[in-house]
Amino acid sequence: MREAPLMEHLEELRNRLIWAIVAWGVMTAVAFTFRVQILEALRRPLDAYNATAEIKAELIVLNITEPFLTAFKVAAFGGLALALPFIVYQIWAFIAPGLFASERRLAIPFLLGAGFSFSLGAIFAYFVLLPFAVPFLLGFLGDVVTPQISIGMYMGQILTFLGLMGILFEMPVVSYLLARLGIITSRFLINNWRIAVVLLLTLAALITPTVDVVNLSLVSIPLMVLYGISILLVKWAERGRPKEVETSAA
Repeated sequence: MREAPLMEHLEELRNRLIWAIVAWGVMTAVAFTFRVQILEALRRPLDAYNATAEIKAELIVLNITEPFLTAFKVAAFGGLALALPFIVYQIWAFIAPGLFASERRLAIPFLLGAGFSFSLGAIFAYFVLLPFAVPFLLGFLGDVVTPQISIGMYMGQILTFLGLMGILFEMPVVSYLLARLGIITSRFLINNWRIAVVLLLTLAALITPTVDVVNLSLVSIPLMVLYGISILLVKWAERGRPKEVETSAA
């Protein structure tokens, strides 16, 4: 490995960021052409509520710019999801020169795992969490009120849940990578499982859109499972950890 001067590192970082932003912009433009289909898909949790509710919920527009801003917000999220593998690759390409050759071979599994995990988290939120959360929240006061929801706020909250769950589902992939780099160990994760449980429960309570036990469990239990999977992956990573990493970490 060679050492590069600071200005060379900064220039490389700038170029990587530019490519990541360009990829995000291109994918956002692609997603914008399908904005209507995406919006229809994102309102399905609300449609599921309306299918059984006596008083139907309506999506409304509060100002003349809200439709365009909402469409752009949805397209930007879709573009980020599409460009995520390329963005992660740019991050990896920036740090790869400072890694051992055996560590650089983790690039493809890491990229595939990161994309798959994010997608799995978003799918979990869409098909499991939101179908429970949206009816509970809208029906909390029964027939006392008529739900009229700003489309901008509704889409923003839905995208927030999808993004948060996508990020949280990256836990096993990130844990495996950190273990291969010699940063964390399975013993550390096992010895601190009680702290992890408290932190994960607190995190689940913060991001859960409702306050009932059922919806809290829908978030917290998968997080606990992900933590357990992370421990197993870290153990697996320790078996295949390169000797160079073990020597440098010792």
